[in-house]
Amino acid sequence: MAESIESKYRVDHVGSGLPRWLIEVAFVCYLLQAVINWAPLMHWVEDHSPLALAVIQTFGALVMYFGLMRGMKPLYRPMTVAWWIVIALNIAGFVPLLFPALMETVGLPIAVSLMLVYLPLGCAIAFCYRGRLCQVGIWMALYILISSIIPVVSYLLVGPESGLANLPMEIPTIAVIVIYGWVQRRVLVK
Repeated sequence: MAESIESKYRVDHVGSGLPRWLIEVAFVCYLLQAVINWAPLMHWVEDHSPLALAVIQTFGALVMYFGLMRGMKPLYRPMTVAWWIVIALNIAGFVPLLFPALMETVGLPIAVSLMLVYLPLGCAIAFCYRGRLCQVGIWMALYILISSIIPVVSYLLVGPESGLANLPMEIPTIAVIVIYGWVQRRVLVK
C-alpha cells in the first residue's frame, strides 16, 4: 500500500502526446533565450529583430507548458486552469516584445501577473508531486523569482550599465533559464 501511495505522488514522466522533435525545438528556444538574456545581446536583438526575440522567448515556454498541461491531465491534480492562465499570459507577453512602445505600458502588468501565477503554480506542483515533476515546480518558482528580482537588484547595484560589469548579476538569470528548460524537457521526454 505504501508503494501505491508513493507511485501516486512520484511523477518522473508525463505523456504529453507532443512529438519529440517539437519538445527538442522548445528546449533549443530555452537555450537561445538564455544566450539572448545577456543584456548587451538582448538590447541588440530588441533593436534589430524584435520578432526573433518574441518567438524565442515565447515558443519554447508555450510548447513545454502545453505539453505539461496535457501530460498532467490524468494525474490526481492536473492544475489545468493554472496552466491555461500561464499559457494565456505568455501569449499576452508576445505582443509587447514585438512593439517596444507597448512594453512600457503593458510589460510590467504582464510581468507581475506572471509572477502571481508562476509562484503559486510552481509551489503547488512541488508540494503535490515528487520526482522530476516536483523539480519542475521548484524551478518554475525559482525561474520567476530570479528572472524578476535579479534584474532589479542589478539595476540598483550596478545601474543601467551592461556588459562585463553586470555579468555576475546576469549569470544566475542565464543559468536558471537553462536549468528550467532542462527539467521540463526531462519530464516530457522519456
